[in-house]
Amino acid sequence: MTLMEILSGSSVIVGLKGQDKHEILKEIVEAVDEQKITDREKVLEAVRQREEIMSTGIGHGIAIPHGKSEYVKELSGVLGIKREGVDFDSLDGKSTFIFFLLVSPLDVSGPHIKALARISRLLKGEDFRKRLIDAADKEEAISFIDEEEKQ
Repeated sequence: MTLMEILSGSSVIVGLKGQDKHEILKEIVEAVDEQKITDREKVLEAVRQREEIMSTGIGHGIAIPHGKSEYVKELSGVLGIKREGVDFDSLDGKSTFIFFLLVSPLDVSGPHIKALARISRLLKGEDFRKRLIDAADKEEAISFIDEEEKQ
């Protein structure tokens, strides 16, 4: 599985508008392909509940909010980028710029965990993270991900 298999053009946002954690979560959940979920509010609630357990702001400017819900039909992802960064209660206490949302059905564990691991691996390179943050638009961000996954 590649990240491009769970992302689509409409699920990549360069220039998130949200100014805080709750606004960012709402904005990226709203970008989940409507064919893949049945109740956007319930999916947002699941992601927020997961966030209450422990922040998914893993540091180095990255957050990987995720959740499982009966209102998700299939594994879906959204990439959001905010050049200015926001406070996301990250483990390192620094601003977060890259947000990779992952939502899946309740009964899907293997692909969900594989996707989380793939996202973590992809985003570990500082140069790659900088390129993503500086992407001019979603097409450029998608091409960066595509290139990186092929390496």
